[in-house]
Amino acid sequence: MFSRISLINERIYAPYKLAALVEVLAEQGIAPEASLRGSGIDPAQIYDASALTSVRQYAIVCQNAVSLSCNPDTPFKVGARLRLSAYGMYGYALMSCLSLRDFFRLGVKYHHLATPALSIDWKEYSDRVVWLFPDALTSSPSRELKEFLIEQQFSAHVTHIRDVTSPDCSPIKACFPYPAPAHANRYPEHLGCPCQFDQERCELVYDNAILDRKPQLAHNITATLLQETCDRLIGQAKASVGASGEVYQIIMTSPGILPPMDTVASAMNMTSRTLRRRLLAENTSFVAILDDVRCSLALEYLRTTRLSADDIATVLGFNDSAAFRRALKRWTGKGLGELRRQQCAEKA
Repeated sequence: MFSRISLINERIYAPYKLAALVEVLAEQGIAPEASLRGSGIDPAQIYDASALTSVRQYAIVCQNAVSLSCNPDTPFKVGARLRLSAYGMYGYALMSCLSLRDFFRLGVKYHHLATPALSIDWKEYSDRVVWLFPDALTSSPSRELKEFLIEQQFSAHVTHIRDVTSPDCSPIKACFPYPAPAHANRYPEHLGCPCQFDQERCELVYDNAILDRKPQLAHNITATLLQETCDRLIGQAKASVGASGEVYQIIMTSPGILPPMDTVASAMNMTSRTLRRRLLAENTSFVAILDDVRCSLALEYLRTTRLSADDIATVLGFNDSAAFRRALKRWTGKGLGELRRQQCAEKA
């Protein structure tokens, strides 16, 4: 699915994260003009709902925060201020999920809508459920900026889960892939759990039992409508960003054919090798985009037609309906029968 970080220069995000960061810094006596220096963003724009910003601009302001703020609590405070209601349709879609399991799954699926400075993923085990942050192990312009982004992301995750459950829902532990900083004692206070440093992976761990909990604002119809809206927003973003957006558009113009990579590359006046390199630079691949198109089309066929599973599998290029059913489960977390019943209920 399309959960990877977009091109960092694309201005496609509302400035809500910037507003939270600038507000926290202003409370420390740092003027908005200083916080936003070098980002190309005017202080008036951070409260303009029509203004669009990029991940790179947000990273610049975070770097300014690292340089200007002497308060180690800053990233944690920013994360705590980013309540789900600040994320627009993405946040409300998560708030209306029918279970925490859906919350985790859709948090990753729609993360592209959240000005993602870090990528996220999650894994479920028999006794625990773990948020993962793969980018935490990659290089960053500075060690301080990387730690700032991780601290903020962890704080935001804890805040979001408390938003949909209860204020006392805390992680079991948090693990960080770097040495304990001078303010390590602040981590447990903000995250509400033991914190371990010099770990192999960056993880936020919860008890597996929370996955079956029902969010306070769970609502079947609202969840469906908001998730459909997020799907459309994701589709618009995919079709507008870089080489991956052009590939997406080309494939979607002939959904019954699903052209191979060399055909798409030729339509873009480049070689397959060049296309592969450009997609890699955007943190994606032709296979990932094709998989995403298949998912979008499968859900559209289920929603608007009475095609059988065999017919949809054939149209989407699967060897048989069993392979299609497995893919559908991987994409949505639901089986074909459940999705069919959901579609019938929506039409009733």
